[in-house]
Amino acid sequence: MTGRPSREYQLEKFSTGKVKPLPRKLSRRPFWLPASNFYVLTTAGTVAVFFVVWGILLDGGEEVPWIWSGIAASFVLGGAVFLREIVLRKARARYFLTERKLDANIKSFPQPQPVNANNENKLTIEKNAAIVKEIQQKSEAARNFGTLAAAHLEVFEICNQYLALNERQLETVGVGSPRLAALRRGRQIVQSLHRFHLLTWAQIESRALTQESKIRVTISDKLESAQKALMVLDSALAYYPQESRLLESEQALREFAATIKVSHWIELAERSAFKGNNKRAINHYRDALFFMARDVDMQTEGMRLTAEKINAEIERLRETLTKNLGGSN
Repeated sequence: MTGRPSREYQLEKFSTGKVKPLPRKLSRRPFWLPASNFYVLTTAGTVAVFFVVWGILLDGGEEVPWIWSGIAASFVLGGAVFLREIVLRKARARYFLTERKLDANIKSFPQPQPVNANNENKLTIEKNAAIVKEIQQKSEAARNFGTLAAAHLEVFEICNQYLALNERQLETVGVGSPRLAALRRGRQIVQSLHRFHLLTWAQIESRALTQESKIRVTISDKLESAQKALMVLDSALAYYPQESRLLESEQALREFAATIKVSHWIELAERSAFKGNNKRAINHYRDALFFMARDVDMQTEGMRLTAEKINAEIERLRETLTKNLGGSN
């Protein structure tokens, strides 16, 4: 997993059978900003804290507000330095150490080799049992790493390879062959692991991307992260289209992405109304209602209340426009 592209999703087809494409493995790193960006933001935050505290103390009659303001700003600056240089650096170090351990663990077991026309009939009962055992060991190793999404995706890919190989073997094995029961048993075991690790990967990855979307600043960045989370779920749904957990998560994510757009239009409408441009504000509110009606489940209580507030605001703005027009006449 070292050297894999970070935060990039590329479609890949497995070489050992009829399998569906899935986003390439993703090495998710702890939150980290370049030093220049981080300290620019820190400086801005420190200055903001200084003036906010200074204003509060000045209103309260403090004679030397700049002293306490400086102390507060110093705490903010010191805390930011401690956060980046101690806490975040340790988190990154732990992450990379875990990733190296995972690589060593996974590589300690030989990969099941793809087959071709010359050796396709050589998957004996012993070889089949050995491969299934290896997959189970890798599955256990991935579980030990808990929330490391790449570990579960690694096992899922191996399961995919085995299932493709197993399918071709079942097409050629004779009805009375002793291999038949062994292949069916192996398929049953690996299919269960296949489903577990794919769903686990999708859950971990989509949640992480959703949280990332929430802390992004710009609307485009928020939507980008939300769209990546949807790509993860769509990839998993390609294998298990009837999985209720995936369908529920997909619906929730689509509503989340829609609420990002709705919030954006509401914010634009509020800005326009504040500037006195009521017509533009009404148009922005209508855009928000459009996205709500198209992408959001309006049966939820929260969405109904939001729609009612928007409609009420539109009516208020219309009344204001009418009064202004009447006054001008």
